[in-house]
Amino acid sequence: MTAQPVHVALGSEGATSAPTTPNDRPADGPAGARVLAAALAAGLSPRVADQVAAFARAEGVTGGRPLVACDLDRTLVYSSAALGLTVPDDQAPPLVVAEVLHGEPLSFQTRAAQDMLAVLADVATLVPTTTRTRTQYARIRIPGRPHPYAVTTNGGHLLVDGVTCPDWARHVADELAQAAPLAEVVAHLTRVRDEPWVRKLRVADEMFTYLVIERGQVPVGYVPDLTAWCAHRGWTVSVQGRKVYCVPATLTKSAAVREVARRTDAGDVLAAGDSLLDAELLSSAVRGVRPAHGELHETDWRAPHVAVTTRSGVMGGEEIVARLLADVLSASGDGTRLETRPPARA
Repeated sequence: MTAQPVHVALGSEGATSAPTTPNDRPADGPAGARVLAAALAAGLSPRVADQVAAFARAEGVTGGRPLVACDLDRTLVYSSAALGLTVPDDQAPPLVVAEVLHGEPLSFQTRAAQDMLAVLADVATLVPTTTRTRTQYARIRIPGRPHPYAVTTNGGHLLVDGVTCPDWARHVADELAQAAPLAEVVAHLTRVRDEPWVRKLRVADEMFTYLVIERGQVPVGYVPDLTAWCAHRGWTVSVQGRKVYCVPATLTKSAAVREVARRTDAGDVLAAGDSLLDAELLSSAVRGVRPAHGELHETDWRAPHVAVTTRSGVMGGEEIVARLLADVLSASGDGTRLETRPPARA
């Protein structure tokens, strides 16, 4: 499926004025009432349940238990620098800590997002799908832990009940052999390691590499030149916040999510993400949602079946969860999907 970029205009509050499409039109009447009833039955507050019901659709997901693959950083969880709050401090939403590093809070989500995510983890197979390494992922605290399945290292590791799947590891090793060696790309990045705009050069689980940068100081043309250099070697480049990722083109989140869908006999697959490394995942999903910020937003990336949030920052993350939960509950507004999740299959 090929996504067609379209222009997305920004309003004065960072909200998106995106065109409404048949796949992104909330349903009024019975569908909204059914989703509202299911959200209330699941224990959500009336205010949060109303928020979910606002995104109800006349037709929900189909098939068996749905699978929801969600990126983490700047999709579900947000650093203090990425919160993007525009309201006065006394009107800011309640936040909960989603990650701690060295005893200090590092990532957050709104309390409403956490509540909705807890319901989503009950009514669907929630698969955290991240470019983070296994160690970095282990710090994340979101509802549903321990998740039966998780995808880390941009698809490099498939975790089953928190343990790396050896069969998937062997598959990934074969895929990585099709691209230029990691050492060659690291050596190329080493040439700029001592530049004043580079803070760190890191390698992630011996699968890909990235620079930590001062984004406003990166020379014009560096990223396009790096992208072209990597493309000739079977690698891709993605800029996310203060990081420039170089990742083998054969290392993808979408491939790992397809494997989880196969193992779980999943129904429809839904997805959410904000970066170019999430584009294939979003394109291959039945429905998707991306926030009105991040790399995809900066490049005006859209697809007919991928909704764009009306808000950005951590409030956009809250809306992402509301939309995903509405999609799942729209299929069974009476709450019949509120069932015990099945065990993971290796």
